[in-house]
Amino acid sequence: MVRGSQKSTTFALMTTISKEELRRLLMPDVQEAIRSAIDRDPVAVALDSRIPEPRLVATQVKYLRRAQSKLPSYAAAWCIIPSLAFEQSSSEQCAVHKPLEGDRVLDLTCGLGVDAWYLSRHFREIVTLERNPLLAEIARENFRRLGAKNIGVVNCSAEEYVASCKEQFDWIYADPDRRSERGEKLVRLEDCSPDMIALMPRLKTLAPKICIKNSPLFDIDEPRRLFGACRVEVVSLNDECKEVMILLDGAKHSEITATAIGIGRFSAPADHLPPARPPKFSAEAYHWLTIPDVALQKARLARLHLEGWADIWSENGFGFSAERPTEVMGRVFEIEKIEPYDPKQLKRTLKGRGVEIFKRDFPFRIEEVMRRAGCRAGSEIRLAMTKIEDKHWVIRLK
Repeated sequence: MVRGSQKSTTFALMTTISKEELRRLLMPDVQEAIRSAIDRDPVAVALDSRIPEPRLVATQVKYLRRAQSKLPSYAAAWCIIPSLAFEQSSSEQCAVHKPLEGDRVLDLTCGLGVDAWYLSRHFREIVTLERNPLLAEIARENFRRLGAKNIGVVNCSAEEYVASCKEQFDWIYADPDRRSERGEKLVRLEDCSPDMIALMPRLKTLAPKICIKNSPLFDIDEPRRLFGACRVEVVSLNDECKEVMILLDGAKHSEITATAIGIGRFSAPADHLPPARPPKFSAEAYHWLTIPDVALQKARLARLHLEGWADIWSENGFGFSAERPTEVMGRVFEIEKIEPYDPKQLKRTLKGRGVEIFKRDFPFRIEEVMRRAGCRAGSEIRLAMTKIEDKHWVIRLK
């Protein structure tokens, strides 16, 4: 019991870092301890009295190891990674995607600096703002370790800097803070910090183009209401929606784009007409099922993207086709059987077995379906469940 309590206390203390702790963290013996302990369990490191500053070393070991997948460049450069900044930062796979380039860019929201680091590859100079003095110092140290010589970090709020700025930029980039003072998630742009709506008149005098990164929950119709004609891009990674970007770059007509990183992208005018709905669903007519990528789903482009490839009854649904579709943004499976949803029949065939279930437009939670069927999560059987024309269907996949 004592040991468990010790673990809990250790990790409670690892969530913040002070200026004095940063000074100690940067000492050569502590940096060497981090390198030596990188393959050890962070809990064991925190409790190891032979290590200088064990709690600080354990924190860095913990987040550097996590960074190996999310921020591999930061991990390779042995950057300083505060826990909260890490959790709120972009992944490098998303940061590298930003479609901005030019001579100078102003980044209003530095944080850990991942977006600034990748933007610096496409601009001669980047000025990035960080209102927290400690995070600003950490960002400068990390950019030095990364070898980024064209990034200037200014310890200042966006509101202060913009009010007095007399410089010109090609782009302004912002990833507003989407947490309230009480830690609640914020979605409306005007509730986030900085308030991009309030700053917009002044920002337009500093740069002709502005990019705003938003929460995956952000409504894709909001940008046109707030700004008029603009481009909106929904970005996903590994079929998980990561961000919704607003690009105010002088476009005369609004456009919506779904981008699945590593898979493809699909664009259409924001006011495009939806395709005609498919004919009556026929279980015998289909041999292939497509699960559209979540970026298409969020951008409400799934039906348009699959037009000519597969029949799909809603933006949240599956695509069905007689022939295997190609060049589609999504996962494609061969169908073994399609039959009406019958809980009793499912229980007879699935009880005790390991099942993977995909669902779209289906009213019951996967956990509830498994409970009723007496099955468990696994890979023996793969099913898709959906609702089409007021009927519930189960699709067994090969």
